[in-house]
Amino acid sequence: MTNDGTGMGSGMGSGTDGLTDGGTESVTGGGVDSGTDGIRVVIADDERLVRMGLRVVIDAEPDLTVVGEAADGAEVVPLVRELRPDVVLMDVRMPGINGIRATEQLVGGMAEPPRILVVTTFEHDDHVYDALRAGAAGFLLKRARAEEMVQAVRLVARGDSLLFPAAVRELAVRHGNDRRREAGTDRGPIGRLTEREGQVLRLMATGLNNGEIAARLVVSQETVKTHVGSVLAKLGARDRTQAVIAAYESGFVLPG
Repeated sequence: MTNDGTGMGSGMGSGTDGLTDGGTESVTGGGVDSGTDGIRVVIADDERLVRMGLRVVIDAEPDLTVVGEAADGAEVVPLVRELRPDVVLMDVRMPGINGIRATEQLVGGMAEPPRILVVTTFEHDDHVYDALRAGAAGFLLKRARAEEMVQAVRLVARGDSLLFPAAVRELAVRHGNDRRREAGTDRGPIGRLTEREGQVLRLMATGLNNGEIAARLVVSQETVKTHVGSVLAKLGARDRTQAVIAAYESGFVLPG
């Protein structure tokens, strides 16, 4: 999924600067019944206007419901544990506990953590990369259009394709260069991949989904799905984002 930069208007971008909450009181919305198939969302952002804009966009969709809001990282962790949402829209830069630390606590401290979608102003922000390494499933620009936002929520809820693969690749390459220098030639668990699994991982790293990978390799989507599952298991990766980061950091996939 790409972003043409047209945005949703000043309320979702830099025009919200300075409109932060003075406290950390959570705002829990009217949640959906736990027996429904809708996607339950929690929004974590210290800017009230951003939270309001995201809520309006998400609640306008019949299959999406905002069940709670948090104004900082310290607040979002207990809120998520209480509400058990499917997706958390997490601002990476918040006072107190930031989005990176909150992501680490949720991913590392819950048996079934929600999918975390980082919301950021700048796509090349180092904090975004740290959040992805901590377990976030992808990231979304605050200036994204409404349809891009709701599609992003649906994608991460399903565990589907990597969001903004080009930007993630650039971040991974830049950080991976440093990590490769520290690790030397050791590629770790990537060395255990079969030749076909390696091919699939390289295509994943270009941002292709399972159908596109299947067409490229002339195999069925079920076969690709099996290979993707094996790649994630061998790398100890929670999702495709984590696998692609590992591929670049190890030097298994190189830029260009």
